[in-house]
Amino acid sequence: MYRSVSPRRVESIPKDVQSERVANGFRLNKVGVTGVLKPVQVRRPNRSVTLTTTLDVFVDLPHDQKGSHLSRNLEAINEVVDRSVREPVGSLEELTEVIALLLLKRHDYATTSEVWATAEYFLERTSPWGRTSLEPYRLVGRANARRGEREVVRSIGVEVVGMTACPCAMETVRDDVMKEHPELAQWPEGVPIITHNQRNRTTLILQEPPGHELEADELIDIVEESLSAPTYGLLKRPDEGRLVEMAHRNPKFVEDVVRDVLDRLLKRYPKMPDSTWVRVKSEAEESIHKHNALAERSTTFGELRAL
Repeated sequence: MYRSVSPRRVESIPKDVQSERVANGFRLNKVGVTGVLKPVQVRRPNRSVTLTTTLDVFVDLPHDQKGSHLSRNLEAINEVVDRSVREPVGSLEELTEVIALLLLKRHDYATTSEVWATAEYFLERTSPWGRTSLEPYRLVGRANARRGEREVVRSIGVEVVGMTACPCAMETVRDDVMKEHPELAQWPEGVPIITHNQRNRTTLILQEPPGHELEADELIDIVEESLSAPTYGLLKRPDEGRLVEMAHRNPKFVEDVVRDVLDRLLKRYPKMPDSTWVRVKSEAEESIHKHNALAERSTTFGELRAL
């Protein structure tokens, strides 16, 4: 009597579709994954903090390869983030640099890599009227690496939400009031007049050359000081009035905000190399329009100094 034996199952190896060649072979600058959410341990003086961080990671793709191996991006992220639990990183831009270099090791066909990291961040702030609170900001880190080059280009950035008061509407209102009240020879000096307000969101991203350590807290100060006024999560009625008055004494267009940030950067970092790249973008959420106002400048310190 013979017993039937079922055939042995042979494990097949899936076809590597990504490595196939393509007919319309065009090189792609960036292929990767976005929106990867991870907890990252970052060193601060005498302690470490956990930043809930969103990561976007990319490599280039050569003309003769069909697709990128996206799982390798997640492997690189997990390796660096897991290591930060034991050895916290010094900054978000340091995190992006380590990941960018690891991406080139895992993607042997890639020549460039790019990593972006953004994280929510809180600073203790004291209002001009003595009220202390934790206020939210956003940190940005970026790294660009190229195979065969030792230096990784790192950038540090911040996003600050504050307040601007419109100078144009202010002058229009002032002119109307003077016409309606001819008994006023001139508007009292130092007394602000009404205008419409805007919630302003300004982003500053600055290249971090080797040997020039930059602190996110300093960049936040530079941006916040360039607005009409900061904003606060908690304000009592007297504070609200004072804050509105403060902003109206310092009216600004989005163009003013961008230029003031650039001016403060030049004064704060006089030894920054001319080749250092910087981008400032200011967007105001208009209160009397259904659209926003935006101003932006991407430049280098050398170009700014040449003005």
